[in-house]
Amino acid sequence: MRTPHHLDAHPRPNPYEELAALDDGPLEETPLEEFLPEERDVGAEDAWAPPDHRRGGKRRRKNRFAGLPLAVKAVVGLVVLAAFAALGDRWAVLYAEHRAADTLKDRLDLAAAPEVEIGGFPFLTQLADKRLESVKVTVPDVAADRVSLAQVSATAHDVTLNADGLTSVRGADVPRFDGDVMLSFEDLNRELGASQVTFTGEGRDRVRARGTLPVAGHNLKLRAEARIQRQGERGIATEIGGMRLDIGDLATYRPGKRASEGLHLTPEASADLAREAQKAKALLSVPAIVQRMGVPEATVDQALADDGKLAELTGSPRFARQAERLNLIDLALDNPEVLKRLGLDPGLLGELSGLTRPVLADRLALAFELPKPEQGDVRLEDVRVEEDGIRVRLSGSGLTVGS
Repeated sequence: MRTPHHLDAHPRPNPYEELAALDDGPLEETPLEEFLPEERDVGAEDAWAPPDHRRGGKRRRKNRFAGLPLAVKAVVGLVVLAAFAALGDRWAVLYAEHRAADTLKDRLDLAAAPEVEIGGFPFLTQLADKRLESVKVTVPDVAADRVSLAQVSATAHDVTLNADGLTSVRGADVPRFDGDVMLSFEDLNRELGASQVTFTGEGRDRVRARGTLPVAGHNLKLRAEARIQRQGERGIATEIGGMRLDIGDLATYRPGKRASEGLHLTPEASADLAREAQKAKALLSVPAIVQRMGVPEATVDQALADDGKLAELTGSPRFARQAERLNLIDLALDNPEVLKRLGLDPGLLGELSGLTRPVLADRLALAFELPKPEQGDVRLEDVRVEEDGIRVRLSGSGLTVGS
């Protein structure tokens, strides 16, 4: 049990009495001047001003460049001058290429300006010497006889200019050039095939033609091959072979006068004669046909009188071969009714007789010839069939362009 404060043996001291004991006397006064800074002579130092960072930065950069060696400064100057010179040289090349393209377009009467690329660097030095290292010209869509050349590209070497400056080039002498001509299958399909015949490459020197040919209201299946070869020094010749027109599964027409050419029944149609008695009798009822097939008259008479004998005759392999060799073109005018019974349109056969080998070959001819220049020489070096068309390598010399 705690005792009350008034019962403690040692009472606690009064705090106010302790504070009074600390007051020994009056406080000493300290002069105000001791707390103030000492006075300075304002006139002895410069007045304060804010720092100028811009002047300091310029001074630092200027001093830094001034510290570079003279050789480094010279190199930097040369690099700058070379950059401006190269830019001016390229501008001059572009201007000259543009002027040359416009000039060629007007003089050659082209539908569009060709692409002109001047080789060699620097151009201005070449222009001052009036001699260009190389000039490449690419002309699209050049008319050549019945077809269009997709692209004609040629590069002239060591060209001598007849000029008084960049804006007064009157002509040029071309001592030699080389290039190539591209005849695309896409253009051939459009111009010769009329979207019905397509041309594709087959080997190094052959082109295959496949499609349909409208004849007397019938779309006949066309097949042909063209052999591409150089003709002379400037021409391309095509030899058309393997021409064939299919009249469904009934007959095949090959223009020509050989035994294998003309209009012949297909093997399927010849085999059908053994199953269709009316067609076989119609064929055997024409003496000219029987004579050409080489069937004895007695055998024919028995076959016409007895269907068993007819089936025996028409079902033999020999009869089928003889029927296939028969040229129906020769019988088209004299025996129209027989041809009708065989399923052939006499009007179609009349049109086919007019599709001779020269006429049909002319429709598929890919030949063309480069024009002969007034001066100089142009020669075809090589002809090659590629995936996209026919490419012809050419070369020339002694050409003069302009005056």
